[in-house]
Amino acid sequence: MTNHDQETAAAAIVDPELLERKFTELTSAIAGTFGRVETRKAATGYLRGLLSEIPRKTCWDLGKHAGYETPDVMQRLLARAVWDEDAVRDAVRRYVIDHLADPDAVLVLDETGQEKKGTATCGVGRQYTGTAGKVTNCIVAVYATYASPHGHALIDTELYVQRTYAGQPATREAMGLPDDWAFATKPQLAQRIAARVLAAGVQLSWVAGDEVYGRDPKLRAFLEQRQAGYVLAVGVDFRVPTAAGPHRADYLAKLIPAQAWERRSCGAGSKGPRVYDWAMVATSSPRHVLLIRRSVSKPSELAFFYCHVPEGRPLTLPILAKIAGVRWAVEEDFQQSKGQVGLDHTQVRRYRSWRRHVILAMAALAVLAVVVAVERRSHPAPVVPRTSTDAPPDDYGLIALTVPEIRRLLTVFTQVSTVVTPRMAALRREFELRWSEWRRRHQARARWYHHRKRLAAA
Repeated sequence: MTNHDQETAAAAIVDPELLERKFTELTSAIAGTFGRVETRKAATGYLRGLLSEIPRKTCWDLGKHAGYETPDVMQRLLARAVWDEDAVRDAVRRYVIDHLADPDAVLVLDETGQEKKGTATCGVGRQYTGTAGKVTNCIVAVYATYASPHGHALIDTELYVQRTYAGQPATREAMGLPDDWAFATKPQLAQRIAARVLAAGVQLSWVAGDEVYGRDPKLRAFLEQRQAGYVLAVGVDFRVPTAAGPHRADYLAKLIPAQAWERRSCGAGSKGPRVYDWAMVATSSPRHVLLIRRSVSKPSELAFFYCHVPEGRPLTLPILAKIAGVRWAVEEDFQQSKGQVGLDHTQVRRYRSWRRHVILAMAALAVLAVVVAVERRSHPAPVVPRTSTDAPPDDYGLIALTVPEIRRLLTVFTQVSTVVTPRMAALRREFELRWSEWRRRHQARARWYHHRKRLAAA
């Protein structure tokens, strides 16, 4: 294949105008929430900055990127400008659903943190965050990802503020917390999010979450009342109601006979199918089961999930294992939102400013996620081995476009033409396409060998 052929093939699957169309679609959807033209212009510039290549997405950097003389316009956008962030959040959710909706979609609940210095930032305090892997000074927020077979993106959030602030009215006022603020646990915040999503008529069948949410009986009851199935992680000491009485999850795992374990994949990862051994344990309820996951390489490593399947829907291990595997989507969204659109780059202190930045970052991620979903619909099936003895193919193909690749490529496409001649812009686009194709072919080759290795280990 010649260089010209490679450029033509790459260009055929990368539409330089797609990001701009989807960006305009979103900004048009939220335009009505900004009462003034100046505010709407600043918000559009803020979003473009979040989608740009600038390494830090603070008001200083975003203001400079948008062409303002000082960061004042961006700081005012977050702190004092009149606009309805709830309406923008809801518009982002509708935008995501319009493109990714599926009856088998999963709402994934999880939290992530951002390390902070000092004591002035709203919600800051010493608490555990998986981002740092320890107890540290940070802020933590609960998020929801909408994950479907077409793609996934963050659609809602609530800031977690520790109980200690309940007795500090002066501090709450300085942090900008609403007058009606009251302490809420992370499961209670997740329930607020789920209530908004379900009230909006969002198409989904399942809710997934980690142990923080699986342990909460009120959240589980709320989901059951609304006929939402769930696969929620629980701890080893979770007491499972059975016909013989309540028993710890780890005790029940010891009673499972060897032939009851099923080896199957819960989804495709970057290095091939994520294969585990799975088993189900019946409970005292016909619509609830305990799902147990066992590592293939380290059988002593177990994970437990308490599951509810509403009436009229099949209760099968393959379905529940697949839903348990969808939880990875929120972790990927955290990684992409922080690395690509600056979710955790904000240096603001007050509640409204934090919330507005986060919602705009979710909007930027939604644009990228939708572009990825649109592009992947026409992407050919991946080239993967069928057995552990397959010989390498002549052509490994290309991996599908990813959020980082889309942001990298289409940022160049939309920016380069404004600073150089059309001829130089075309040459730069061709150069970027060649590098993009090389990266994606290299990653496809690595994927093929990872798959073959997994097949050999199975």
